[in-house]
Amino acid sequence: MLGYNKKTTEASLDDVDASPPPSDGHGIGDTTVIDPDSGVKRGLKNRHLSMMALAGIIGPGLLVGSGGALTNGGPASLLIGFGVIGIIAFCIMQSLGEMTTLYPGGGSFISLAERMVERAFAVAVGWNYFIIWVCVLANEYNVICSIFYLWSDKVPLWGYFLIFWTAFLLFQLLGVTAFGEVEFWLALLKLLGLTAFFVFAIIYAAGGLIGQQEPLGFRYWRDPGPWNGNGFRGVATVFVFCSTFYAGVESVAIAATETRNPGKAVPQAIRQVFWRIIFIYMGSAFFFGLVCPADDPQLVDSSKGKALQSPMTIAIQNAGFRHGSDLINVFIFLTCLSACNSSIYIGSRTILYMAQHRQAPHFLGWTNKRGVPVFAILLTNAVGALSMMNVSTGASQAYTYIVNLSGVSTFLVWASISFIHIRFRKAWKVQGRTRADLPFKAMLYPWVAYFGLAANIFLAFVQGWTTLSPFVAASFVDAYILLPLFPIIYFTFKFIKKTRFMRSYEIDLVSGRRTDLDSKGMVAADRALEGDVEKGKPMWKRMAKNF
Repeated sequence: MLGYNKKTTEASLDDVDASPPPSDGHGIGDTTVIDPDSGVKRGLKNRHLSMMALAGIIGPGLLVGSGGALTNGGPASLLIGFGVIGIIAFCIMQSLGEMTTLYPGGGSFISLAERMVERAFAVAVGWNYFIIWVCVLANEYNVICSIFYLWSDKVPLWGYFLIFWTAFLLFQLLGVTAFGEVEFWLALLKLLGLTAFFVFAIIYAAGGLIGQQEPLGFRYWRDPGPWNGNGFRGVATVFVFCSTFYAGVESVAIAATETRNPGKAVPQAIRQVFWRIIFIYMGSAFFFGLVCPADDPQLVDSSKGKALQSPMTIAIQNAGFRHGSDLINVFIFLTCLSACNSSIYIGSRTILYMAQHRQAPHFLGWTNKRGVPVFAILLTNAVGALSMMNVSTGASQAYTYIVNLSGVSTFLVWASISFIHIRFRKAWKVQGRTRADLPFKAMLYPWVAYFGLAANIFLAFVQGWTTLSPFVAASFVDAYILLPLFPIIYFTFKFIKKTRFMRSYEIDLVSGRRTDLDSKGMVAADRALEGDVEKGKPMWKRMAKNF
């Protein structure tokens, strides 16, 4: 069965969300309701979605790729890059939260692009988003294979790739409930590991390690300096890396359809994004630059020639822990397991919903009786073979190529989300609705939407300007080759299918909308249930849920 059913009448999910899913007897409720529109299973719990949004995006991009950003721009550029992209990501999530709470189904912002703008625009957004995630997946395979090659080169890189490619494929075919449960615990381990490194960095900088002669302080900010000799040029280069690190904060919108109660889970995950940015991204940027020298040659190469080095690994080694690098590599390996799973999941669901909305080949929209999009998973995982370019180029160079390739797509997709939000608000007003009718209200609208739109378009055009002087043809092509892809897809599809830009009064604000949400984005049954559960919780747990 395809499980896809186009509806033109107003739909509400309160009947589904109000009733608890039956349990399979294993404690994780595997037998859950199949979504009638998409055919996927609503197997993700609120805690799964929150942890996926919080730490599922912590992967090799942050832990390893930040080494390239640090050496290109220095610790100051790393902080600025993470800070600026963090502000933009916050704006994007506010826009997304307002719309996804009302319309949680069908891939969210991809289906909203068709609803608020036009079908050709949705096709361009969807394919660019798919490109982001197959590139991220390729980088994660790149890192995980490089780690094992560093431990033992008796197996070739392509051999490690085939082993992990098969393992991840089989796991994804188990279904969304298994994915959500494993992702929850792996994400929790990532948060604990990152916190432990932050504590180590504070002790190391303060001179509190056993046998340490003097405090490290801000030594690396003085030598090689805050910019590592690259000035603003380094800052511009860092933006591309940072955009890739942040890619994934919007993934809660893709996962909303497979969440048992998206009306509650999605707003909760959106509200926590500020703390994610502060702790995970800004914390990593600060401590990586504090304890790792930006001019360390290991950041971009190693004696093995095929491996990548993390600022965490170098900091541990410089602190005198000879075998500490193995511990960090184990931690990075665990993050890769989680990040690979998340990348295949998001990429496959993106192409699934596109196929179901006639924006991709029809067969990719098929789901089996357990709600697993088999063909979409196969395609997403297959494109991950891009990582095998590191066989000839080395992991470091391959990583840079793929990051630059996907960087522009990230900016274009984020700009599209802001534009969709602007179109949504205009239609909302034109059709006689007020801000008070919205269950989740974006902070500082319209500034968040217009800033997100302008900033992302600006960064999409300037992110590769460093390749112009001196002009490096290969780097220029790598940085900008995907920039014209968006308009090419848009105008080609528009010409072939004769699609038309939607006028504000024509936009459908009814079908697929949850009409029974209160100001917290919850249905009445959820509200009553939460009230009973909250009464039994200790005070610290009731306070902690807001963070």
